[in-house]
Amino acid sequence: MNDTVHTPLHNALQAAPRRPIRELPDELVSQIAAGEVVERPASVVRELVDNALDAGAEQVTVRLVAGGVRAIVVEDDGCGIPHDELPLALKRHATSKISSLAELEGVMTMGFRGEALAAIASVSETHIVSRPADASQARRLDARSGELQPAARAQGTSIEVRELFFSTPARRKFLKSGPTELSHAIEAVRRHALARPDVGFAIWHDGKLVEQWRRALHEQRMADVLGEDFLAQSRPVELLAGPMRLQGRVGLPEAARNRADHQYVYVNGRYVRDKLITHALRSAYEDVLHGQKQPAYVLFLDIDPTRVDVNVHPTKIEVRFRESGEVYSVVKRAVEKTLSAPAGAHVPGTITQAPLPEANAADAATPTPWGDRQPSLPASYSTGAGLPPTAHQQRLSLADLGQLYAREAPAPWSSPATFAPPSTTPLNLPTAPAGDPPMDRAAVLDGDWPLGRALAQLSGVYVLAQNAHGLVIVDMHAAHERIVYERMKAEARLTGLAAQPLLIPATFAATATEVAVAEARQADLMALGLDLSPLGPTSLAVRSRPAALPDADPVELARSVLGELAELAEADAAHLIERARDDLLATMACHGAVRANRRLSLEEMNALLRQMEHTERSEQCNHGRPTWRQLTLKELDALFLRGR
Repeated sequence: MNDTVHTPLHNALQAAPRRPIRELPDELVSQIAAGEVVERPASVVRELVDNALDAGAEQVTVRLVAGGVRAIVVEDDGCGIPHDELPLALKRHATSKISSLAELEGVMTMGFRGEALAAIASVSETHIVSRPADASQARRLDARSGELQPAARAQGTSIEVRELFFSTPARRKFLKSGPTELSHAIEAVRRHALARPDVGFAIWHDGKLVEQWRRALHEQRMADVLGEDFLAQSRPVELLAGPMRLQGRVGLPEAARNRADHQYVYVNGRYVRDKLITHALRSAYEDVLHGQKQPAYVLFLDIDPTRVDVNVHPTKIEVRFRESGEVYSVVKRAVEKTLSAPAGAHVPGTITQAPLPEANAADAATPTPWGDRQPSLPASYSTGAGLPPTAHQQRLSLADLGQLYAREAPAPWSSPATFAPPSTTPLNLPTAPAGDPPMDRAAVLDGDWPLGRALAQLSGVYVLAQNAHGLVIVDMHAAHERIVYERMKAEARLTGLAAQPLLIPATFAATATEVAVAEARQADLMALGLDLSPLGPTSLAVRSRPAALPDADPVELARSVLGELAELAEADAAHLIERARDDLLATMACHGAVRANRRLSLEEMNALLRQMEHTERSEQCNHGRPTWRQLTLKELDALFLRGR
């Protein structure tokens, strides 16, 4: 990702000359959504910072007293407001941002309704001090009296808001405590700071500096705002798809949080909370997130402004997309690609991710996450039986697993003895052809094998291995479960889920809705291995069920799927089918994976490590739990107080 994100908003602000403030015609006013909603001090801060950024400010300072209830002052070094336009700035529907319906449909600025200052002035004591670049001095406007007086300040604008809701004491009673209101105001500025690293921000409270973010490169700004841990525990995303560009960072599943407090999505530089994008992100994390954990992410979607409507919510925090399905697909696919890197691709202390292909080049080859140092495989090794090679992964059949390490002889630098003799019924792994050279220590220490070489098995549950960074601990059941699951998903996408015909169809009394859904969604039901046919207006017959679930109650299964399909629109059925199919496969994979207390030979343990390195999403099991952990040599030294 580029160091600095140049959004359409950023480019427009630099290129467009300043326009005069004027009242909008009645026809245009009628097209604009309901007025600004001043709910709390943070609402005022958000609107005033919006105006400062639209004015081309490079430094924005916010000063608060009592959490903003007593006083809010926002200062900027932007272009300023001409003196003759200051009174006009306080009128409703007076703005310099738009002048026609065509401009409203392609808004490029943070503000555009011309109501913020008027709404704020109606519930507070407001003063504006501004000086344009060509003025000899500043002017101060009292919003209540309309008095205009000379004042002293450099180029830019200062807006002072005192005693918020003084004229509506009932609304003031609903405000929270000072610290709570302060936290909301800081969050409002934080959202702007993440999107505009080219602008410096400072927040003062009761005369003390509480937050400051200096101008920086984009990733440095993320680290300044969200902490260095966010950079270390996230991966970059960048995808160009037609008129859309998605970029930013998504957090690793193991770094998910208990709260959704590190989730930021921007559309053309504007922070939004969009259900469509949120659902796409949640879907992208479905296979790798544990329980109710919340992922962390900062994503920027740049899109043709005529394809998005920002005039659908009074606070401009919601948007509507013209091609919502396309946006959903782009966001989900980009994040899934980023999260699908095999185990070992993200080494401790570094962030490495191959760039994503463009939307129209999904089948193009993608570099492996560890670059040119991909582990080499013998030419005789083929991809999995019946599976074509994909652009981002090299699959091996179960019969090929053991060949990767069966050829090795114990190296003189290790003592790879397990804590117990291997099982007398080993996995079905063939031996390697005679004469293959053993893997030497340099290959491991140079990082050719990201998960290293197996050393031992602990308590029949964990595999211990050594790589270039130190000790690797693998939960063998969780890791093998993911490998089996991904293999079955690939096969299901090629051939579909097999159906098992029932000797005697299972009939049940159905509602009119269930019968209608069964008739309308025959293709979707068959994709899940369910064959349902109406026997009458109030009854259905189940003639087949998924072969993967031979013990499932066909009637209960059919009713569950019909209920899900009835709640989804036609366009969402594909996602339901895919999700339901994957849930079935996850259940099968869990039962088919190697179980705890299964003693593995060294060849089997090493084969498991190699397959993890070639399997998507193998850093988490099907339930979102981690499959492996790295203990670096530095961490091991600290455990034993070495070097102290």
